[in-house]
This record gives sequence, C-alpha cells and structure tokens, in this order.
Amino acid sequence: MKRILPVLIACAAFLLVWGAGSVCAQNLPGISIQVGKANTPEDMAITVQIVLLLTLLTIAPALLILLTSFTRIVIVLSLLRHALSTQQIPPNQVIIGLSLFLTFFIMSPVIDDINRDAVKPYMAKEITQREAIEKAMVPLREFMFKQSREKDIALFVRAAKINAPANRDAIPSRVLIPAFIISELRTAFEMGFMLFIPFLIIDMVVASVLMSMGMLMLPPIMISLPFKILLFVLVDGWNLLVQSLIMSFR
Repeated sequence: MKRILPVLIACAAFLLVWGAGSVCAQNLPGISIQVGKANTPEDMAITVQIVLLLTLLTIAPALLILLTSFTRIVIVLSLLRHALSTQQIPPNQVIIGLSLFLTFFIMSPVIDDINRDAVKPYMAKEITQREAIEKAMVPLREFMFKQSREKDIALFVRAAKINAPANRDAIPSRVLIPAFIISELRTAFEMGFMLFIPFLIIDMVVASVLMSMGMLMLPPIMISLPFKILLFVLVDGWNLLVQSLIMSFR
C-alpha cells in the first residue's frame, strides 16, 4: 500500500499536467473589449441601450424579490423553519429555490400577459420601447393593487404630498410599489403567526410536563422537536402550507 500510493499520486500529477498542456495547445477564441468614439447617432443609441440593460440586470434581483410574490413566500417558509425549531433544515438554498418556483407559478398569468401585450409586439417592432414598458406595467400594477391594502397606499400618497387620486390609474408606481411591499410584509407575518400557534402549544405542554417531572436540566426543545415534526407530517403540512400560499394570492 505504501508503494502504490506514490505511484497513483505521480500518475494523477502527470495526467493533470498533460491535460493542461493539451488545453493550452488548442486554439481558443480570444475576447477583446474596446472603447471608442461613437461616429453616428445610432452607435450612441446602442451604447445607451447597453448601459440601460446592464443597469436593469443589476436591479433585476430586487425587482424579482420585491415586485412579485417572492417576499411573502420566503418569509412564511423561514418563519415555518423557526416555528419547527429545526435550525438550518430545510437549508436556505431549498427555501429560496422553492420560493422561486412558487413565485414563477403564481406570477405565470402576469408573465403571460406581459409577454403577449408587451414583449412580443416590441420584438416584432409593432410598438416602441416606451409603449412596451407602459403595457408591461399594466398587469404588474394590477397584481400589486390586488395585494396592497388601501391603508398602505393612502400612507404613501400622503407621504408623497400628491392630490388624492381619482382612480387606480392616477396612482404613480413610486407610491404603489412601497405600499405593496409593506402589505406583503404584513400578510407574511400574519401567516407566520398562525403557523407558530400549534408548535408553541406543543412547546408549552412539553415544558410543563418536564417541569412537573423535575427534569429542569433537560432542554424542552429536544423532546418537542420530534412531536412537532410528527404533527407537521401527519397533517401533510407542506401541502397545506403551499396551498394556503397560492390561495392567498387569488
């Protein structure tokens, strides 16, 4: 065994060096970036479009998180994990991944409307870029209006110091977006509170039983955790929770 191990290491090193040399010997495509002076107005317009596109890609995660159903879903799932007292189970990657797929599922009607009314006509050069943006905001604003409370909208209308809008179309997006965000936070914490109640009862019962038995040094979480997981599995908790999240946006 002592003689075989050095031979294996030498063979692995040889293969690594040989593979690196083979890759370097191949003709790989080169990439170059040049910054020059725009000679025509069209070149300048393309440059501005590229800058705007890069800016949009930078704020795209914030748009995905705050202008969709993602905020409510990820907060409820995180509160569920705390209610179960399972520490890092499910992991953050699983919670965020599930939240993303549920967000795509819930937002699919809005995405279809944007694709039909704004993206496809713009790609076919039937409408201008400004018209495409205005048409894309219509279904998104409608979704945010359904989930926003009038009290929250009124708060930002007063904070913006604008006249009372006559209808929804008169409410600017800079007022609607923060109202939608705090409405989503409120709804998420309400759902999280309802999730905590049954698990809190289990913790209280277990703590009372342990105290009556004089087992003060035993952490109640060690006894209540299996019961909470068992309760969650028996009632088919994931199915009920996802169903409640989907129906909360209808």
